[in-house]
Amino acid sequence: GSSSSVAGRSGTACPQPPEHRVEVNRASNHHHHHAPPDYGRAFAAAVILNVGFVVIEAVYGFLSGSLALLTDAGHNLSDVLGLLLAWGAAALARRKPSLRRTYGYSRATILASLFSGLLLMGAVGAIGWEAANRLLAPPQPAGLTIMVVAAIGVVINTATALFFLSGKDRDLNIRGAFLHMAADAAVSLGVVVSGALILFYGLNWVDPVISLLIAAVIFLSTWGLLRDSLNLAVDAVPRTVDPDAVRAYLLGLPGVRELHDLHIWAMSTTDTALTVHLVMDVYPGDDRFLADVAEHLDHHFRINHATVQMERNTTDVTCRQALHCAD
Repeated sequence: GSSSSVAGRSGTACPQPPEHRVEVNRASNHHHHHAPPDYGRAFAAAVILNVGFVVIEAVYGFLSGSLALLTDAGHNLSDVLGLLLAWGAAALARRKPSLRRTYGYSRATILASLFSGLLLMGAVGAIGWEAANRLLAPPQPAGLTIMVVAAIGVVINTATALFFLSGKDRDLNIRGAFLHMAADAAVSLGVVVSGALILFYGLNWVDPVISLLIAAVIFLSTWGLLRDSLNLAVDAVPRTVDPDAVRAYLLGLPGVRELHDLHIWAMSTTDTALTVHLVMDVYPGDDRFLADVAEHLDHHFRINHATVQMERNTTDVTCRQALHCAD
């Protein structure tokens, strides 16, 4: 839940005369560490299932002499690495902050989602390259062994993707893991469908065409992940937050004449922070105002780490932050 504390900020953004310092520079600090949901078991199960599938693909690829299966085994191994990356970032995000790392390691989830997007884009390039080569040299009819192994891949990758389905819309790091597994399920399904069409109808051209369609779908779904994670990495306002609505709410608060130095950014893929300076006509009589602001920002905008600094409209001391902000 939301909470706030009140503190004087002497010697910080707006230096005030000693007799006014504490009164003028009151701030609401919402500095609780919000541990994200624990997906440890989901990641462990996903890694175990996919490592097992990589072994199956590699063994049957070697026994059947299928380069396609061996290549796909290598691709799935890279997805296992992506899962391990996301798992590690999720585990780091649950660690408590320290004196040196006051935000903890929660930003690791943003970096992991960014790397997941890059890995998926790499997979799209590899699939597209393979499909182009197959268009130039159509493959031989797919054997039943390849189709059966690919069908196993559909089941395993779909089941693994479902582990992360509930969190994919709330956490970019989890969305990256979900997209990795969903992409693998799509690729395996494409192998089964194209293999059947080639085997029974001799339509050799179907295989590369389906591969290109799958690559296009993966690209479209990954583009959003890559865009959002890159925005979070450079401290842009999260896509789920409307900065104009936040500004309108703050300006509509009782006693607020204007505001400046408004910043909204992601501390992790699940936590959002805000800082703002409110210029007040009249200060509230107690700290209930600050607590209500923090609670409203949390429940209506999912901003769960808010710092609000209050300044008098009548002061003759100019806030240094107001001179450098774009508000």
